[in-house]
Amino acid sequence: MSEHHDEKSHLPGPSLYPIGFAIGIACVLTGLVVSWWAAAVGAAIALLFGFLWIRDVSRDMTAPVEIEPATREVAAAPAAGEAEEFVAVEEEEVPSYDRSVFLELSTLGIGAAIGGLVTLPVLGFAVLPSFTNQDQPEVNLGPLENFPEGRFVVATYFESPRQGEVTARTVYVRNNGLLGDVPSFTILYSRCVHLGCPVQPNGPPVGERKRLENVTLTPVQPAGFGCPCHGGAYDTEGRRTAGPPVRSMDRMTFSIKNGELVLGQRYSVGTVEGDGANARIAKYDPNFPGVHVDGIEAWLYPIEVPQ
Repeated sequence: MSEHHDEKSHLPGPSLYPIGFAIGIACVLTGLVVSWWAAAVGAAIALLFGFLWIRDVSRDMTAPVEIEPATREVAAAPAAGEAEEFVAVEEEEVPSYDRSVFLELSTLGIGAAIGGLVTLPVLGFAVLPSFTNQDQPEVNLGPLENFPEGRFVVATYFESPRQGEVTARTVYVRNNGLLGDVPSFTILYSRCVHLGCPVQPNGPPVGERKRLENVTLTPVQPAGFGCPCHGGAYDTEGRRTAGPPVRSMDRMTFSIKNGELVLGQRYSVGTVEGDGANARIAKYDPNFPGVHVDGIEAWLYPIEVPQ
């Protein structure tokens, strides 16, 4: 500790940087729920204002301290005949810091560590489950013989057999025949893309219902599909024909394994040009009902609808 250093607390003056930092953190937390873009913007704001805040707080601490050099008194002149000379020796300047500076930095560091230890686990348990394990498990719908060419079959299955009927899902499957040497299927997901109500086939059953393990198959011949909740209507390709839906019906990927039809992942559809095996489908990542996936509406309404 230097005697020449005036001991005083280096308290920062009023600043708007903490407010900007808090706004950035709020944007990050909100973005984790509604949009990754909002989270990225919030992170950029938090980093910017956090850097400016730290620089503002530490400005006085890192500024060079003016210390008056201490010198030793010059000894009296030597007697005549002596060759030894005496010179003034300056003490080496050693930077020094107040005790208050050390306590401030220690308090900030310990507080940040405690805040991180408390906040990160809580944030992880609260937020991460919404963004993990989102892939749908593959579901075996049975042999291809159960799906006559050119006919729709209502397939009801358990997405998670262990959890039972709470995971019941329905898709509408049509065998389009061969596309080259590869079987082609149209598989429409049964939820309306307006608000998620169950869409019903506009046509009666035309065959016997088959019950397999965790799967029920019912042949139908619909003229289209309709939503009983708000009047949404779709044709047999899942294209919107009337009502409030904002896009075409969602579809499911599929694969053929050992002569059996296996459901894959759901995806959203913008437009569908053509029919059956020759249909050209505008495919997008799965989105919630009510969310536009193409056109100018997708730019005007970029935030996903909370469910």
